[in-house]
Amino acid sequence: MGSVDDMEFPAPPEGIVLTHFVVSADVARSRDFYVGVLGGVAVMDGEPTIVKLANSWVIINVGGGPTDDKPEVYLDVPADPDRVSAFMNIRVADINRVYQEWSNRGATFLTPPIDRGAEIRCYMRDPDGHLIEVGQATGVLESG
Repeated sequence: MGSVDDMEFPAPPEGIVLTHFVVSADVARSRDFYVGVLGGVAVMDGEPTIVKLANSWVIINVGGGPTDDKPEVYLDVPADPDRVSAFMNIRVADINRVYQEWSNRGATFLTPPIDRGAEIRCYMRDPDGHLIEVGQATGVLESG
């Protein structure tokens, strides 16, 4: 595990940094997925766990009930992984290489990459069922 200073911990001196928060039933299992399968680096373990993934961050923690800054809000793993209101989108330079590499590391994709014209994409799930899109731009713009 790298040191937090070496990994540019997500606390910007100015501007903003976008992170993705993932609610997990098993934080260590999810950390192993984001590190071992997707190639991230864990910079903080425990609850929460923080993984640097390419030029972004994934914060993984258990769910829970309301707090004073988010009254009436419950954090939980997806109740039905086939009904999604948000998902992580990972853009890659070579989707076929990434598809093969991540499949070999244990990722289960819903389908192989599909050419959609302006992009080639496929989807997978993390261990808690969160949907992740993996896509590659083709440079082909569709006219409407």
